[in-house]
Amino acid sequence: MRLLLIEDTFDVAEAISVQLGRSGIACDLAPDIANARGFLDVQAYDVIVLDINLPDGPGTGLLKELRAKGDRTPVLMLTAEFSVDERVSSLNSGADDYLVKPFDQRELEARIRALYRRDRIDKSEEVKCGSLTFNASARIAHTDAGPLNLTRRELSLLELFVRNRGKTISKERLYEGLFSFDDTEVSMNALELYVARLRKKLTGSSIRIETQRGLGYKLEVDA
Repeated sequence: MRLLLIEDTFDVAEAISVQLGRSGIACDLAPDIANARGFLDVQAYDVIVLDINLPDGPGTGLLKELRAKGDRTPVLMLTAEFSVDERVSSLNSGADDYLVKPFDQRELEARIRALYRRDRIDKSEEVKCGSLTFNASARIAHTDAGPLNLTRRELSLLELFVRNRGKTISKERLYEGLFSFDDTEVSMNALELYVARLRKKLTGSSIRIETQRGLGYKLEVDA
């Protein structure tokens, strides 16, 4: 999953980014609306977390822009306001959810994952692919042979494959789903390494990751 966090308080944004990164969520940070527009012009996101009070305008203004352009990316608003009017205004502007500051990081991550799952074509939390069972909410996967011992990025990679099973996914799309703009030192070779590791851990199951030369990778399920 790739997320855009638009938050002007640096220490808050950094803490959120670090925690989400540990959970396998690639997080790009924008301190204001202008920077957020720059990110959104070049990158698609699975979820946007948007502070309601930003240095160059209200977050609801950016939200209305997105919705007016037909962008339906799930948006979670962060607000320090407790008033019902403020929260209703956010929802009426097109927000999918809101969270009042201060909040528990675990609740934020749970709400982000809930929005992400809600936006997926496959609505079920637990997805079955041949002998593989993947639970997006619990962040676990197992085959008929038992549980798979996967790192957070291997789980994120597996989720991308499972959600797009049977489809060819470009290396660029997989890379975007795993790494943020801050991961500038990470090369495409790192993605290939993660694919190789995941392939090895799936050995013996009824699913396989096929290389589509010049195109990317595809998750196939044996009949």
